[in-house]
Amino acid sequence: MRVVVALGGNALLKRGQPLSAENQRANVKIAAKAVFGLIEAGHEVIISHGNGPQVGLLALQNAAYKDGGSFPLDVLSAESVGMIGYLIEQELGNLLPDGKLTATLLTQIEVDPDDPAFGEPSKPIGPVYSEEEALRFAADRGWVIGPDGGKFRRMVASPIPKRIFEIDVIQILVDQGVTVICAGGGGIPVIRRADGNFTGIEAVIDKDRASALLANQIGAHALLMLTDVDGVYLDWDTAKQTLISRITPANIRKETFASGSMGPKVEAAATFVAHGGTMAGIGRLEEAKLILEGRSGTIVATV
Repeated sequence: MRVVVALGGNALLKRGQPLSAENQRANVKIAAKAVFGLIEAGHEVIISHGNGPQVGLLALQNAAYKDGGSFPLDVLSAESVGMIGYLIEQELGNLLPDGKLTATLLTQIEVDPDDPAFGEPSKPIGPVYSEEEALRFAADRGWVIGPDGGKFRRMVASPIPKRIFEIDVIQILVDQGVTVICAGGGGIPVIRRADGNFTGIEAVIDKDRASALLANQIGAHALLMLTDVDGVYLDWDTAKQTLISRITPANIRKETFASGSMGPKVEAAATFVAHGGTMAGIGRLEEAKLILEGRSGTIVATV
């Protein structure tokens, strides 16, 4: 089975963990083991991943350096994607048998410069802050701040992905048996200018939406969105919360989920299945194989 595995930022760096190289490598080792389990079972795996904490940290470091000017988010996204891809490729390579090839591909994805998301920043990036810290950063740096898991984070625009520039290259590599790491961080957002040329833009594309587009375009059978929670819940964080085990795209779209966290995953799952995918699964990283088998997490499918 051809499977796109989307590794969530919180699967690669646990909530509240310091953004250290050691912590990220330790978590990538766990992610690599989960992905290897799918490959070992005979599945053809393509890997995408988030970069919210990492690109946010780079933005903080960038803001602290005054003499060289600031780098835009698209450039910082490329930097973070290269770093994460390197770690995944290395740790997965340590598990794969000799001769099994992997490749990390920086991936540009076109977005619409008139996307309403540019006026409504909703994608959390960077570290978590207390309310006091968040309000200070909002005042000092002009950031949009929003809630995330009981804390607060910087919010940036998250436009809808429209076109993957490197899709033909990805297809060639996959067809040759290469395990490809691509669409990292949701891809590097670019727009078409009036003169027909392309340029990057200040945004962070949601990696689940980008992964659904990738999965549909390469003919994947399944899309797994792996994170640090065991699935999608109705009435989350209330006494009535209930895990959704299996649901159709039409029915899950009738429900409402948080726009900065589970909402994009649900929409990505529904979109992938509605456009020809067999199933989409949302759940814990460590249970990847069980989710693919329909024995864990939340499964979105037509039947």
